[in-house]
Amino acid sequence: MAVESKFAEMPFLSKQLDLIHQMNESNTTQEQIMLIAEEQKSLYSQKLDEFLKDKEEFINNYKNFDAEIFALEKIIKLNKRLGNNYAVIRDKVLVKSYKLLNAQNDMIKSILRALDKMNFVEYQTYMSEMFAKNQEYNAELNNVDYSDILALNQDSTILKQAQQNIKDYYALIEINADVLKYLSMFETKMYRLNKYSKFNLINPVLSINNTPIAQKINSVIESYGFSVVKILLMIIVSILIYILRTYIYIKIESFIVEINSLKKYSKDILRSIRKPMEIVMIFIGIEILIFIYYDFSGVGTLNEFFKIFYAILLTYIVYRVVNIIASIKIHEIQTVDRKIKREVINVGIKIINFIIMIIGLLIVLYLAGADLTAILSGLGIGGLAVALASKDSLANFFGTLSILFSDVFSQGDWIVVNDLEGTVVEIGLRVTTLRTFDNAIIAIPNSILTNKEVKNWNKRSLGRRIKMSVGVKYDSKSEDLRNAVAQIRQMLEDHPEIATEDTEFNYESTRSSKLVSREDEIGIKKTLLVYLDEFAPSSINILIYCFSKSVVWSEWLEVKEDVLFKIMEILEQNSLEFAFPSMSLYQETNQPS
Repeated sequence: MAVESKFAEMPFLSKQLDLIHQMNESNTTQEQIMLIAEEQKSLYSQKLDEFLKDKEEFINNYKNFDAEIFALEKIIKLNKRLGNNYAVIRDKVLVKSYKLLNAQNDMIKSILRALDKMNFVEYQTYMSEMFAKNQEYNAELNNVDYSDILALNQDSTILKQAQQNIKDYYALIEINADVLKYLSMFETKMYRLNKYSKFNLINPVLSINNTPIAQKINSVIESYGFSVVKILLMIIVSILIYILRTYIYIKIESFIVEINSLKKYSKDILRSIRKPMEIVMIFIGIEILIFIYYDFSGVGTLNEFFKIFYAILLTYIVYRVVNIIASIKIHEIQTVDRKIKREVINVGIKIINFIIMIIGLLIVLYLAGADLTAILSGLGIGGLAVALASKDSLANFFGTLSILFSDVFSQGDWIVVNDLEGTVVEIGLRVTTLRTFDNAIIAIPNSILTNKEVKNWNKRSLGRRIKMSVGVKYDSKSEDLRNAVAQIRQMLEDHPEIATEDTEFNYESTRSSKLVSREDEIGIKKTLLVYLDEFAPSSINILIYCFSKSVVWSEWLEVKEDVLFKIMEILEQNSLEFAFPSMSLYQETNQPS
């Protein structure tokens, strides 16, 4: 029973045994040993390629020698009873050879399976563990010295078979050591090629790598982590991403257009997200190139960076889309003059943007490895401390809500707060900004606005007051004064821009759910008073108290100017002159007695 016959159906193993025996021959030169070593390396490299081409076939159908071991152990017991000592040694050595090969095949199978389950660092660690176990097992197996058997020179067929089995066993130990050496030497190559195998690219990759020109180039660039196949894949991927970039943008465009609620905003949305989308595509390309460079494996830190970057970009894109839609909606509201408070929309947009930012921050923290459960639960404990530390900010926020719900003033209103006066530019979450009439900007905390008196000049629908006192001289006749007062009153009642009791106003356009005076609520004044008022020190005063129909300042000034000119005409018609402050001096003279 010779070992060769048992391994005849295993060409690779038979060839390696032949090469080991050649190297161990006493007449083998150093040059021949070097050639044999090169041939061994080439054979191992080819075998590795075969394993990776059909890895599952090897794993599921690898050669197992358990049946041979079982049969030999039965024969060993029989030969022991018969006293065939050389036959016992022959078969025991062969059993060791089979066990060694079983252990070797189990190790290779485990390593091949690990290729699909681990990253490169884990894979290296696992290989080292497998090597240590294999060496430990072989050390336990190789517990007998057979040198004395090899030294025997007897004309016995069984002894010669035993000696040949011993030589083959020692050769298998050397082969096992070579297997460990070449697995370690080819670990990077094996891990890299396995990745191509997962994408069904192993055959073309091996075909390219085995060409003479690729082997020459790889010998130069492999030390830098590159290979001909990697470079070709990087070029192909870059071209595909460049082509797909336009295709994906068109797909996004068609997707947005198909959504009815976004259709009319599609052009503006696409214009706003085009640049961020291009950045996303560029970084996806960079990530894929890095993925290829690291043999289809992610690099932990870089993976986290790309995930966080994509989360930030996605948050920015959502932010842009929401604000683009909001800006268009605001423009539509301003165009059609809908009765919607613009400040409510502005505050709503800010709140939505704040929520988007918070969600984006939580996603970034999650991707960075933070424990969101701990963070969110910590907010309950830290909420009180935060509330105390930011009580002014909270007061301003609730002040904003109070302003919005109380309807004291709105954007564009002319208000006076303490000594501050101007037009409301924006009601923000924290402050309200005013544009003063000397074109300065003032920011007033909302908490102050809710606790101070606010005078709003814009809360008037009809009636802006015109009040004056016209003084005439004391030498005026009473009849002329009576006529002038009556004519001024009549002039004001007939004036088309002065509000009177007969002036109509459409109350239906301003319905209210409050049980209050409608005129006082919406700001309607129609009072018209013209009376001789008082005898002042230097004049007789006529009180004129009325309201222009328009509340617009420039129109009010025009009406007031017209009223003043008409009053002057009436006084002239009635021979009345304007009085002005004067003082009369009287000189007393003493008459001689």
